[in-house]
Amino acid sequence: MNKYEEAFDKFDLNLQEAEVHKQTNKTLDKYEKNNTQKVLKLIHSCIDLTSLNTDDNKESIWRLTQSVNDFENSNLDVPNVAAICVYPNFISVVKEALTTDVLIAAVAGGFPSSQTFPEIKAVEAAFAVAGDADEIDIVLNIGAFFEENWEQLCLEIEEIKAICSSKYVCLKVILETGLLKTPSNIRKAAILAMYSGADFIKTSTGKVYPGATPDAVYVICQTIKEYYRMYQKQIGIKVSGAVRSVDDAVKYYTIVKEVLGEEWLCPDLFRIGASSLAEKIMDEIC
Repeated sequence: MNKYEEAFDKFDLNLQEAEVHKQTNKTLDKYEKNNTQKVLKLIHSCIDLTSLNTDDNKESIWRLTQSVNDFENSNLDVPNVAAICVYPNFISVVKEALTTDVLIAAVAGGFPSSQTFPEIKAVEAAFAVAGDADEIDIVLNIGAFFEENWEQLCLEIEEIKAICSSKYVCLKVILETGLLKTPSNIRKAAILAMYSGADFIKTSTGKVYPGATPDAVYVICQTIKEYYRMYQKQIGIKVSGAVRSVDDAVKYYTIVKEVLGEEWLCPDLFRIGASSLAEKIMDEIC
């Protein structure tokens, strides 16, 4: 048994979709009590305000950043978003424009497909870290996953983790749960990412395949919970991909709260990646 199989062996991989769906829905019975202004304010503070468009440019990213600055100066009783998430070539634009303590996150490592040479993935991550990104979001090598080439998959994450660690940069690993599909695959991918050094497990890129689902988030939260019980190491969760409504956000908050507990309900351990959610939350609050 190799080290990857030993890691899998510590978890129950015999997850049935019907049972996961049942348990997820049971968790969501607590939704109504969480649909409050207090919760919406906390969710706002956990948003990675995201712009990952083909037509992004310096002017559009500057405007996005300025909107975050303006919110900071609005004197509203709502915490600002957690981070601004952009392509790595726009880190310098955000850094120049930003006048608040909001973090700068950047995608890297051949986002969104992770289909390029491992050396290029590492170099892109290194450029993003050198450019003063606070957080890096990468995509797990799905091709290697389906080939069961655990060593290649993990080595790529470990190399980027080492680059991030040189400047205490947070590493988020995207599983692309809509492509993995089954609860067992999602759990195995989360295990590999955590053992390889991920600080956050992230659901989706939101680019091609189906985005986050309550069932996928439930499986990830349960896996993070078991990992914490074994190693007393807290791994964060980022929900992204098709999180467009306030209702969706509260549902994901509810799953994280009920499975992982109150301790995870902070920007250090819980994020939602979205482009329009912050504005919708403010519409609800105001």
